[in-house]
Amino acid sequence: MNKKLLPLLAVAAAFALAACDKKGEAEAPAAPAAAPAQTMPAAAANPALLSPEKAVEKAPETFKVKLATTKGDLVVEVNRAWSPNGADRFYNLVKLGFYDDTAFFRIVNGFMAQIGIHGDPTVMAKWRTANIMDDQPAGQSNKPGYVTFAKTGAPNSRSTQIFFNFGDNSFLDGQGFTPFGKVVDGSPVLGALNLEYGESPDQGAIQSSGNAYLKASFPRLDYIKTARIVP
Repeated sequence: MNKKLLPLLAVAAAFALAACDKKGEAEAPAAPAAAPAQTMPAAAANPALLSPEKAVEKAPETFKVKLATTKGDLVVEVNRAWSPNGADRFYNLVKLGFYDDTAFFRIVNGFMAQIGIHGDPTVMAKWRTANIMDDQPAGQSNKPGYVTFAKTGAPNSRSTQIFFNFGDNSFLDGQGFTPFGKVVDGSPVLGALNLEYGESPDQGAIQSSGNAYLKASFPRLDYIKTARIVP
């Protein structure tokens, strides 16, 4: 489900959120939220991607990931102490190549850019409910350049979707949105991402039809071409 803007002081029952943006407007975007599960389609090319229960390797205490995007390279430095479960999940997803050819399908100017729905619906059907436990806040805030897993309003609902904070989103800190890393190189790439589609791509349609839907309906979206662990 693709969340829309919520009134500033509304109580978010299913999804956390309500806060002023830096311009003091009366509405604020909803917290990055994962879409509902969809029916599993045809077989995926990479069998390892179909077994989330095996992707449980413990991550190093710190590591870097280079994201080669359609607008240039980003390097994210992950600190496991900030969000151990989140860091471990990200590490395993990158090692599997999960984020290769995945779209920045939701971008809200001044708020965040969200990715993490796999382009192959069969792969995504396996991972959508492969959730990880929440992490306790470790003193890190959702500040510009910090990277965090998306979740629904329910506890322990993080799976594969992550977002890059554009602004000071510290209002998310107490709602289970625990940053696991930050951009340490290539931050101008975030400012160059195509904003024209905003929140228009439907997460349910991405889940069921993958990149075929996105490339037909939103041809100018930006993508992560590859994501690799680097020294």
